[in-house]
Amino acid sequence: MTTTPGTPDWLSANRANWDERVPIHTAGPFYDLPGFVAGRDSLRDFEPAEVGDVNGRTLLHLQCHMGLDTLSWGRRGAVVTGLDFSEPAVETARALAAQTGVTSARFVAADVHDAVQALDGQTFDIVYTGMGALCWLPDLTRWAQVAAALVAPGGFLYLAEYHPFADVLGEDGRTVAGDYFRRDANVYDEPGTYADPDAPMTATVTVEWLHGVGDVVTALAAAGLQVEFLHEHDRGHFRLPAEQGVPLVYSLRAAKAG
Repeated sequence: MTTTPGTPDWLSANRANWDERVPIHTAGPFYDLPGFVAGRDSLRDFEPAEVGDVNGRTLLHLQCHMGLDTLSWGRRGAVVTGLDFSEPAVETARALAAQTGVTSARFVAADVHDAVQALDGQTFDIVYTGMGALCWLPDLTRWAQVAAALVAPGGFLYLAEYHPFADVLGEDGRTVAGDYFRRDANVYDEPGTYADPDAPMTATVTVEWLHGVGDVVTALAAAGLQVEFLHEHDRGHFRLPAEQGVPLVYSLRAAKAG
């Protein structure tokens, strides 16, 4: 990855980039949309086990992209809402909901920071956020306040996310190549996406942040949620060449008092 000096309008840059990713992700094999429509599940095996029975419960998926994880929860019986800042992604999610027959699904186009207003103050039994979401947000305190406001009394937030420790390792999976404690914006200018590194794109600039696990826990606790568990896992979408003993993913559940 190459970095460029200065921080552009991060929200506009990131939205433009994700808008352009949608047709690439829709057409390519990484997300395998035909397989998903045919019944493939997109959730990691530990997620349903840690979340528990969702049948009949309301579930909000923040930063849902094209809605595969959202609809996977819907297939398990949850009444699902997905929210994402990319209009093309939301349009794709709505089409997938129709194709998969998850008729209870609703998708809303809005920035995550505006979710309370965009959802008319509705609260949910479960607020879910999945892989690769938090790195696009500069302020975890603000995010946690929004997320906590969306959790109904007696409900909980469940987060499954890439482990920030893995983000500082080099391509060999062992060498430390980054600074775990850096909190400044990382600005990248490169074409392609993780789903297709060679895909031609015009909106190539993105802005990301690294958030330590302690930052996440502290932000949620300050927002009034009680952390019930924090688990670390050695598996995820992306696998390092030498992954033994390296946490790749972590999951967290934090409850709101009833």
